[in-house]
Amino acid sequence: MITIQRLDLDDARLMLDAAKVKAVEIAVPMCIAITDDAGNLIAFERMDGGKVTSTTIAIDKSYTASGAKKATHEYGDASQPGKPAYGISSAIGGRLMVVGGGLPVVVDGHCVGGIGVSSGSPAQDMEVAQAGVDALLSSL
Repeated sequence: MITIQRLDLDDARLMLDAAKVKAVEIAVPMCIAITDDAGNLIAFERMDGGKVTSTTIAIDKSYTASGAKKATHEYGDASQPGKPAYGISSAIGGRLMVVGGGLPVVVDGHCVGGIGVSSGSPAQDMEVAQAGVDALLSSL
């Protein structure tokens, strides 16, 4: 029998709070989503001023990161014309994200969930997502 580790609501709140602190620090209100290991949404917040259009993007970045067990920015170059993953961005009904801001959460070598952030540049989204991951890992 396999024992499955996955993020829970307390983990998601910790990550969300840390990501929000980083977003305030860099002065970019964000949409932040946390998913479990299967890409199911656990927690979401659109900060005051976060882009309405970034709601779905943040959720799908987290879904991609946890479901594919890979950071969304890693798909960026590989999904360009002539590259091995060309066309992957239309996979799963267009939910697979290829822009930075989605990170898998890996604990003891296992993906336990993901975080997706959107409203800033890809670099800003990645920075805020990393703050969420770092907070969780430092709490373990």
